[in-house]
Amino acid sequence: MSEVALSATALDKHFGGLRAVSGVSVDVHVGEVHAVIGPNGAGKSTLINLLSGELFANAGRIMLGDADITRLAPDRRARAGLGRAYQKTTIFPKFTVHENVRLAAQARSPHRLRMFGGVGSDAAVRARAAEAIARVGLAGREAVIAEALSHGEQRQLEIAMVLATDPRIVLLDEPLAGMGQAEARGIIALIASLKQGRAVLIVEHDMDAVFALADRLTVMHDGRVIASGPPQEVRMHPAVRAAYLGDHGADA
Repeated sequence: MSEVALSATALDKHFGGLRAVSGVSVDVHVGEVHAVIGPNGAGKSTLINLLSGELFANAGRIMLGDADITRLAPDRRARAGLGRAYQKTTIFPKFTVHENVRLAAQARSPHRLRMFGGVGSDAAVRARAAEAIARVGLAGREAVIAEALSHGEQRQLEIAMVLATDPRIVLLDEPLAGMGQAEARGIIALIASLKQGRAVLIVEHDMDAVFALADRLTVMHDGRVIASGPPQEVRMHPAVRAAYLGDHGADA
């Protein structure tokens, strides 16, 4: 069994009388893509927000490696090695590709708060930014203003910004939303490559993409986990087949 990058145990989150997540446990391993699926309202978005720190759990624990991050703010989780890309891209649209990724790399730099000396003078930051840009297939596009990129390229840029922080685990919230087939194929290939040396957790509705990508699958319903394991095993689970996947094409 590979190293556990992130482990969530018995997470609860309620909003008044609504229990959005109830007793959810999930382990995400280095070298794996772990997909979380379920119908609208299943608790997927709440779960990823709990993992990234946008929300705090009412109960339960979240470990990043050996570190307890349950009560850490998102910026501290990022510096600890957790990277997240959102369903709606969070790039700086008026900045170039290089400037976007350089700023992300600088956020992880030990000199990120220094008052004197340009960011560009930090060789390690520049190298990390260049590596991330190349890693996602945007080499040669460094000088392009971000808002001029296609939707798929903007997603590539956001993933490059995450990679520039050198994360141990990457959380991706519906990375294929709004994409055509050609762009989606490129992003699927990119996501598959991200698991080398790190863990990846995705929330995604495109079931073809999920089964193409996932090494492990967790299915949620009404805030609870109803099945978790290898995709083909989960796919054959009676409750999953009856309620969510149907003939492989049902919305998840």
